[in-house]
Amino acid sequence: MTGNEALALGALHAGIKVAAGYPGTPSTGALESLLLLNLPEVHVEWSTNEKVAFEIALGAAWAGHRALCTMKMSGLNVAYDSLISAAYSGTVGGLVIYVADDPGVSAGMAEQDSRGFAQMSDLPMIEPTSAAEAYQLVQTAFEVSERTSTPVFIRLVTSTASSFAPVQVRDDYCVGYNAGPLDRQPVLTRDISKFTKAGSAICIAQHRDLIARLDKAGQIMDEMRLNQLQLAPKAGGVGIVVCGVVASYLEEGLEVASRYGLDPKSVSVLRVVAVHPFPARAAQELLRHCNTIVTLEELEPYIERGFYVEAQRMGYQGKLLGKVSGLFERVGEYGLRHVVQGISAAAGLAIPADAFLGNAEAEKLAAARPITVCAGCPHRGTFMAINTAIRKAGYKKEDVMVTGDIGCTILGMNPPFNTVWNELSMGASIGLAQGFAYSGLKTPVIATIGDSTFFHAGLPALANVVQHHVPITIVIMDNGWTSMTGMQVNAGTSEDLQQPGSQRLDIARIVPAMGVDQFFVIDPFDLDHAAETIQKAVKLPGVKVVLARQECVIPARRRGLEVGRIRVIAENCNLCKLCITITGCPAISLGETTAELRSVVIDPDQCYGCELCGAVCNRDAIVRDVIAADASREATA
Repeated sequence: MTGNEALALGALHAGIKVAAGYPGTPSTGALESLLLLNLPEVHVEWSTNEKVAFEIALGAAWAGHRALCTMKMSGLNVAYDSLISAAYSGTVGGLVIYVADDPGVSAGMAEQDSRGFAQMSDLPMIEPTSAAEAYQLVQTAFEVSERTSTPVFIRLVTSTASSFAPVQVRDDYCVGYNAGPLDRQPVLTRDISKFTKAGSAICIAQHRDLIARLDKAGQIMDEMRLNQLQLAPKAGGVGIVVCGVVASYLEEGLEVASRYGLDPKSVSVLRVVAVHPFPARAAQELLRHCNTIVTLEELEPYIERGFYVEAQRMGYQGKLLGKVSGLFERVGEYGLRHVVQGISAAAGLAIPADAFLGNAEAEKLAAARPITVCAGCPHRGTFMAINTAIRKAGYKKEDVMVTGDIGCTILGMNPPFNTVWNELSMGASIGLAQGFAYSGLKTPVIATIGDSTFFHAGLPALANVVQHHVPITIVIMDNGWTSMTGMQVNAGTSEDLQQPGSQRLDIARIVPAMGVDQFFVIDPFDLDHAAETIQKAVKLPGVKVVLARQECVIPARRRGLEVGRIRVIAENCNLCKLCITITGCPAISLGETTAELRSVVIDPDQCYGCELCGAVCNRDAIVRDVIAADASREATA
């Protein structure tokens, strides 16, 4: 199983009662796997955002149960307002916060190192190296949480969260089966000195208690020997400190170095699993034993800086290598190359760069492809409509600010649309648009945002627009799902497709109720009407909201829906390629042309029948067959 799945199963086998989160690659697979099990005795949900998810898990933990909260690194920023207060208050039951970081930025956003949040919060953090460890250590995290009455972080990175590995589960469990939450009744504890922040005396007392709980957690994790120290028989040699996924490459790195004269048995190794609090005792032992120490950790040099502190205290005269010393950069993910480079520098070996295959060689073989939306994606029609509306309204494209947001909607920045100008964070497109409007622009300002992002963080921004009556146009691109992370449900997903008992929130009712001046609903597959409506909106005064509504193509097709069938009338096609250059649809290609037949080709397996290609064809060469298309189109809308 993946690291995500292993962590989720470990939490299940630890006896959780509640699990909540918000989808965000690379953490999504953990909660997704729990939802697929559909266990009636465990409440599992995708929440509106990470702050809400954390508060739900915290409430269950304050009632004495074990709870899991999941998020990616960017979501931790959202949850932190509540999380820091929860750190001060502590817990009653066990509370584990799973955060997945993304060194190398394979999933977008920032290379945020969430270990800094553990330090800032004075909360323990555990970092597994593999899927197998994720299964075991999440159970350890719950134990530490309950023994210290403290929330505990468990951190994975993309490579451990997403990679597959064999996992040995407990003998009394099988995969997919859970004996149920721990046999506990909910408890209600009234203690304002613990569960409120009403006054400085309470906060200061809680802070002292938090620091003491962190110290206790460090002692417990030290007793558990989570950090593994192996000292070489002979003192004075090289010491290697590895943290997280980098430990997976160490054995291979030592094998490479052995071919150039290194005796692996002469190397001392400290493998850090409990990354916070800093393992001072183990660090001191390594410093006493080794003359040169190299620290291998992705992103920020938190462990390395800890070694500098301990070295200064001890009067260490040896050499410390890592990011602080300038050996490594503070960017990107680590692989075999970094491990070999570190060993080479520490041991004074001359290891050539071609001693191992780096990722750069493999990347040279990859074909360059622009990142675009799927064939049949309704966002394609929305971006085409925005571009058409701007042009028909008499503006130059480079003069109209179109702010972007997180999710599939940001793909509007890429060719062939080149519509969206920027991206910041969840819901920020609306706030940014207000700032641009306040700057005195004479041209329209348009904000684009997806439906899940709107529920996550767009509602407060829209409230601010309405309150201050900012003259901008907001285009909400509602496809009914949280699609970028794998088609998870959100508050606007159809009730029939959500968990039993859930209720859909209709953006078409919410937005007018907030008091906007103008509100429109468009079908992004009806290009002419959509462009005409957006053109009208940008010219109107006040607060305008356009709701572009059509279901995400992937879940729709999985249910057997389609909006039509498209065919090419070859004799009408002159290969002008407008259908390709304007839509960028991956279902359309030039195919094989002959002297007798020259036309574009549409792949029926990819085509959803949206007919946007036909809308831009000037020769009626692309048409939609009317089958059960109209009924299907209505169903997806």
